[in-house]
Amino acid sequence: MIKNVDHIGIAVKSIREILPFYTEVLNLTLEHIEEVESEKVSIAFLSIGQMKIELLEPTSNESAIAKFIDKRGEGIHHIAFGVESIDERIHQLKTEGIRMIHDHAKKGAGGKNIAFLHPKSTGNVLIELCEKEKGVKSL
Repeated sequence: MIKNVDHIGIAVKSIREILPFYTEVLNLTLEHIEEVESEKVSIAFLSIGQMKIELLEPTSNESAIAKFIDKRGEGIHHIAFGVESIDERIHQLKTEGIRMIHDHAKKGAGGKNIAFLHPKSTGNVLIELCEKEKGVKSL
């Protein structure tokens, strides 16, 4: 079911302020920054081996990331696993009694189809499933 760890999402108040730590101190490569308007978030993608680090900055006080930071502070927000056939995986998980935040895949950052599992079904860890669309170059 799981192919790999695709990325780790880290909630931050300011990408601009924290980016030098990741690029200059840890020497990670910034691939690009994009805004996902539907989620009210800016995302910086940093490469580390075969996976990514996503720095997630809220662009609105109404975003889930802003609410996460208000409640828990900056830090690890989620772990994303790469999968194939994401809709089949969602169906399988629901059949096994796993509570989903998204009942169907939706478009996420980097051109991937994504869906989140509810932390109440995963030991309080927010888990994202992501699937690269065929023919689309992944970040």
